Amino acid sequence: MSNQANQTPAQAIERIKATRNLDEIYPVLADLRATAGWHKKRPSLWKEPRTEFQPMHWSYEVSRVALDQAGQWIGTDLAERRTLMLFNPVGDNDYDTVRTIVSAYQMIKPGEYARAHRHSATAMRLIMDAEPGCFTVVDGAKLPMQTGDFLLTPGGCWHSHYNEGKTNGYWIDFLDVPLVHLLEPMFYDEYPDGRQPVKVELTEHDWYFRAAKTRPQLHAQPERDGYKRLLLNTQAHVVTMEICYLAIAPGAKTVFRRNTASRIFAITQGSGRARVGSRDFTWKRGDVIAVPSWVDYSLSADEPSEMLEVSDRPVLDKLRLYREAN
Repeated sequence: MSNQANQTPAQAIERIKATRNLDEIYPVLADLRATAGWHKKRPSLWKEPRTEFQPMHWSYEVSRVALDQAGQWIGTDLAERRTLMLFNPVGDNDYDTVRTIVSAYQMIKPGEYARAHRHSATAMRLIMDAEPGCFTVVDGAKLPMQTGDFLLTPGGCWHSHYNEGKTNGYWIDFLDVPLVHLLEPMFYDEYPDGRQPVKVELTEHDWYFRAAKTRPQLHAQPERDGYKRLLLNTQAHVVTMEICYLAIAPGAKTVFRRNTASRIFAITQGSGRARVGSRDFTWKRGDVIAVPSWVDYSLSADEPSEMLEVSDRPVLDKLRLYREAN
């Protein structure tokens, strides 16, 4: 049967007029790449948000062993970035952690460098375990990567990673690549010879949040409902994701109202439990938890605990799509 690309308007009109009932007109419309609004395969509107993305939990302990094991056979000369992508089992997805954000564990060995590239998507790194000599270079600025630090790589910036220390460096990546995929404006370039020059060495920068500063700032915040919250000032460079730290007192159970944002937690200290939707997780330092949109969730700590939260709330706020359950 012909389709819109190889039939004239006159032929299409003739076929439409020749139909004798709705059952006959539907395939003709389909060939025109049109769907009758009363005959859709699936609904396009529903009473409240729904998602196929699932609550998920990943173990840093397990992932670190996996990276070490794979590191025997794959290096940054071949892989460029030695990462474990934390994907949500939705359809054939093997990349997105939640709808708009991907998270990954990354490891770099002593003497290695991850060559420079840039892309439309914004990237961020929470350093889990790294000794002096581990650093990143963002648009020529050399920034330390020390345990507990958090670094930004705004979209479009050249960035590369180095380990001149004596032990492996480990961190957790967060990128808005899935959002860029949905909107489709992805661009990617590799630096001509792989090594961007270092123009300046810094220990203070808008892109660099040292644990030595953020932790005291977090604990100086007022406590409410058993936890403290520190929103990082990243808005000048990151417009698609909100980043904050939480400190949860032992024994406290924090129940959050479900909302339309998707979020990822990464534990920086302590241990405890989470209930996300109908799933229960036991977490500890370095673990990652995915909380999809419009899912109830609560967190409780067995000891003084801290964690990083990354969400897509700024996008929803800008589009006036952020909403919390009553």
